[in-house]
Parts: sequence; C-alpha cells; structure tokens
Amino acid sequence: MADHPSPRFRPYPHHRGRGRGGWHHANKRPRIMGPKGAELSRYRDQQYKGSRWELEQKLLKSTTLYVGNLSFYTTEEQVHEVFSQAGDIKRIIMGLDRKKKTPCGFCFVEYFDRADAETAIRFLNGAKLDDRQIRTDWDHGFEDGRQYGRGKSGGQIRDEYRQDFDDGRGGYGFIVQQSLLEAANAHKLQLPPSNQLNASMNME
Repeated sequence: MADHPSPRFRPYPHHRGRGRGGWHHANKRPRIMGPKGAELSRYRDQQYKGSRWELEQKLLKSTTLYVGNLSFYTTEEQVHEVFSQAGDIKRIIMGLDRKKKTPCGFCFVEYFDRADAETAIRFLNGAKLDDRQIRTDWDHGFEDGRQYGRGKSGGQIRDEYRQDFDDGRGGYGFIVQQSLLEAANAHKLQLPPSNQLNASMNME
C-alpha cells in the first residue's frame, strides 16, 4: 500500500471513530430496520432471480457492500485504504465496462465480519473519495458476471442517460455523446474536402 498515493478521501468531521479526522453519517434516505440493528435501504437489485423475501434475508446476513458513484479513475488500492478503516476486507471487486473491460464507477467490498460492514455502511455512505460523494448499499453477495456494467453501451445504466458533463465518469452520458458525435459528423459532411478548400483559397 505504501507504493500508492494516498486517496483524496474526505471523512466526515463529527464522529470520533477510526480513521483520519473521524466520520459523520449524512445519508437522509429512509431505512428499513432489520434484526440486531441491521439497516437496509429501499434499493433492491431488480435482476435478483429469487423472491423479494429471499433477497432481504440475504441482505440482512450479508458482509458485502455495493459502492457506487466512484470516479472511473479511482483504483482498487484507494478503495481498500478507505474501506479498511471500518475493518478487515476479504476482497474488492472493481466494476468494469462490459465491452471495454475498463473501470466504470462502482465496486463490491466484501468484509470478513458483518459488524465491520455495518460500520462501513454507517460511516462511509456519503463520504468523499477522489472529490466524489460515494454511495454504499448492502449487496446480497457477489457472483461472477456482476462486475460488468448493465448498460447497452457496456457501462452503467445511469451513464447511458446522464445529461450533465462529469469529468470523473467519462464526460457526457453515452446517448449525449452519440448525439454530439452525429452532429459533428453531419457538420463535416457539409464542408468541402480539404484539398478543394485549399485550392479555392490559393485561387483567391
């Protein structure tokens, strides 16, 4: 870990727990309380093949977190340095573009113990990494294939339709990028070839 630069992580200042400066939890989303203090957000993986009840039972026992809104440039080492502040990590699986096999802004973090995963949910959800506010949710457990984006372009679905320019996530969303590319190509078709343009300028 010493060979890698320290991630630009901004823990919240109002909690005197483990980590640099302490953490503060600012998530305002409604929560569903489970047994033994477990908390679930209202998000559910719509592609889970079992029943909703089975999914929630897995979530209540899981030691795996889904981490979203990462920069495409955030590394596994940076994620490890931040999330290991909550406890010992078993593994990290970085999300990849299905076609390009490049990072696409999410990952799975699996802990050895549920208590450490709960600590991460409580204090790292909404914290900043690489100047981005990250989002953590319980995940029912990583399976091979889930590391890839589900969008038609290969990345995440949210980046298909995003209208804003986000430098940390590849610029504009895929559909906007396609529209801009089509407009640029149409503009090029309306211009004369460069050799004709140069000839006309020389005649003048």
